[in-house]
Amino acid sequence: MNVSEFRRRGKEMVDYVANYLEGIEGRQVYPDVEPGYLRPLIPPTAPQEPDTYEDIINDIEKIIMPGVTHWHSPYFFAYFPTASSYPAMLADMLCGAIGCIGFSWAASPACTELETVMMDWLGKMLELPEAFLAGKSGEGGGVIQGSASEATLVALLAARTKVIRQLQADSPELTQAAIMEKLVAYSSDQAHSSVERAALIGGVKLKAIPSDGNFAMRASALQETLERDKAAGLIPFFVVATLGTTTCCSFDNLLEVGPICNKGDLWLHIDAAYAGSAFICPEFRHLLNGVEFADSFNFNPHKWLLVNFDCSAMWVKKRTDLTGAFKLDPLYLKHSHEDSGLITDYRHWQLPLGRRFRSLKMWFVFRMYGVKGLQVYIRKHVRLAHEFESLVLQDPRFEICAEVILGLVCFRLKGSNKLNEALLQRIGSAKKIHLVPCHLRDKFVLRFAICSRTVELAHVQFAWEHIRELASDLLRAEKE
Repeated sequence: MNVSEFRRRGKEMVDYVANYLEGIEGRQVYPDVEPGYLRPLIPPTAPQEPDTYEDIINDIEKIIMPGVTHWHSPYFFAYFPTASSYPAMLADMLCGAIGCIGFSWAASPACTELETVMMDWLGKMLELPEAFLAGKSGEGGGVIQGSASEATLVALLAARTKVIRQLQADSPELTQAAIMEKLVAYSSDQAHSSVERAALIGGVKLKAIPSDGNFAMRASALQETLERDKAAGLIPFFVVATLGTTTCCSFDNLLEVGPICNKGDLWLHIDAAYAGSAFICPEFRHLLNGVEFADSFNFNPHKWLLVNFDCSAMWVKKRTDLTGAFKLDPLYLKHSHEDSGLITDYRHWQLPLGRRFRSLKMWFVFRMYGVKGLQVYIRKHVRLAHEFESLVLQDPRFEICAEVILGLVCFRLKGSNKLNEALLQRIGSAKKIHLVPCHLRDKFVLRFAICSRTVELAHVQFAWEHIRELASDLLRAEKE
């Protein structure tokens, strides 16, 4: 493909993408295909001679689209949102064209410096304490990770390195292996499975703290477990507090948990993957109160802030805690400005060496929406969630299972788990809307998350009428 064909095909692709998104409401939200559907549709080996571009594009509709779950459909209410906006897509095109691998300042100065400034912009939008901002000479700062899972793992590994070095400085005879087998990390029993996975990869024990009646981790339960573990000779070192759990969007009590972590010299990491975007709105900022006690904080602009995947924002109070854990400097990666004290080499802040120019997406979105535009978007989703909640509450056959704070509603038919499993099965089979379930204690619960950028009240009302009709059919069949 030469440059003139690229110009032509590029314009065609923008039209194709625009048409896809404009017409997404007409596509079935969840595909009909069975596992393994694709292999028989394509040749077993790559072509020896080039295929035509027309053939490839035709195969998109014939082979790929039948197997796509349309996350941006206004009838997609599963998981949590994944962000999408035209400014972010355009920025991603430019990122792909520049194609730099921004592991160090010298590898592409703009890639590093824009990221540092964008993370400060975003930190100020959230009213993060000054300690988390890089500024001109701050000790903290932000970095874009690939996902919240990655951020949790990076924080855990940094905390592990820090505590091992501290203990070995005090008692040089202690081996790393002897310390490792006693290290314990903690999170709520409502925390995302990625926290457990981080502990697994990090080779440390993880203990789940029982949550309260509102599915939140509280000080008393954490304190009790810490004291028991210390008495048993274990070494508590790391706590993950979740703001906006995946199951029901509950919030751990930071103002209680934070001081305990600070007093016990435990690294406190905050995972606000979904909910963090809402903190740019003054009316939701109180949900972040207590962030001043944290060592690291993370949320995903790629969920709810119109910045396409992947873009997971992570801040640390002391950047040396990260660089101390991950810094290795072979000669081929060194550069003349490295020791000036003025620059950041993000390879020391993350697991991979390579990184894309992801801050371009933030820059485009923040400038083209403005803070006010982003706030309007968040508020619309929250309002639609409350509209759905009020519809559920009007039907005495249903119950709400957790407080609706942001854009997620947890609900179920009053009755057995089997009944609700049957309802979800009917919703899944009809394929008019897409939902996923969760367990809250011993209850099987349906999650209704406001996800699409284009979702309106009419889509929410349609979804509810559809759910009610299926529930009526199910209850009638149960009676018969």
